[in-house]
Amino acid sequence: MKTGRVEWVRFESEVLKGNAPGDPHQRTVPVYLPPSYDERPERRYPVAFVLTGFTGRGRMLLNDNLWSPPLDARMDALVAGGCGEMILVMPDCATRYGGSQYLDSTATGRYETHLIAELVPFVDRTFRTLAAREHRGVLGKSSGGYGALVQGMRHPEVFGAVACHSGDLYFEYCYRGDIPKFLARVQNAGGLAKWFAEFEAARQKKHEDMVALNILGMAAAYSPNPATPPFGIDLPCDLETGAFREHIWERWLAHDPIRLLERHAEALRSLVLLYLDCGIRDEWNLHLGLRLFVHRLAALGIRHEHEEFDDGHMNIQYRYEVSLPKMAGALGAQG
Repeated sequence: MKTGRVEWVRFESEVLKGNAPGDPHQRTVPVYLPPSYDERPERRYPVAFVLTGFTGRGRMLLNDNLWSPPLDARMDALVAGGCGEMILVMPDCATRYGGSQYLDSTATGRYETHLIAELVPFVDRTFRTLAAREHRGVLGKSSGGYGALVQGMRHPEVFGAVACHSGDLYFEYCYRGDIPKFLARVQNAGGLAKWFAEFEAARQKKHEDMVALNILGMAAAYSPNPATPPFGIDLPCDLETGAFREHIWERWLAHDPIRLLERHAEALRSLVLLYLDCGIRDEWNLHLGLRLFVHRLAALGIRHEHEEFDDGHMNIQYRYEVSLPKMAGALGAQG
């Protein structure tokens, strides 16, 4: 079986320089080049940007596992089975707070701008892509699925196809129940700054702390406020009294794809592929949010594909074996 290769690009971002958390502006971006790329220098290829979930970055997609092959091996096997060839780009949009949701935020950095204004044109300049939106897609899982869906909504001039695996949807169900857990963890530690310092210093990250980090990371993405040191965020709960802060929560909801849908309906209607799936045992109730979302897509007459599968939220990388062939076909990839 012929195989592709991965080129490890060291990318220096201008827009990520001086970000508030002090995260590096130099990022390693793996780029998968398909089996025929070196043999056929005259050929150009569709490209798909694969976005990782919370606490992930692009190189994570290439982690080898006895039962879960890395993304390049999955794509090689799909191509060997008749799937069209594509270039796959694996961005690094991780932050000190776990992730960026692929949005611009004063609390984390300009990650949407980094993706759209830096990485996309860089890839088109550097590799033999078919540099047009009808040949460019974006996909991801969890926060990466959220990022793919929202970027497809906000930038239909850039992406012509979207695949969302278990993406963050319907924030009332997927985030709100974890806010009291975050509050208890932070209060018990003696405050947010103390808890976060202990979290960063801990060699073993406990599940309870990862739940708390998720709320911190979402606040950094959805409700930044440079006037509230030391993190530059507004939280959806009062750390002293525990009171829920509805006005901050409304800022979160403004980023929910459920709320964004009607405003960006025309963008979604223009896609050559909108594929969405989720496990029916998702621990963050994302399958319920997705059902609501696709119900509203249908009501708006937006063409889409929706699948559910019998699994939870974790270790579902195998779903890329469903979405990648669909995306390759939609983007005009050739075998």
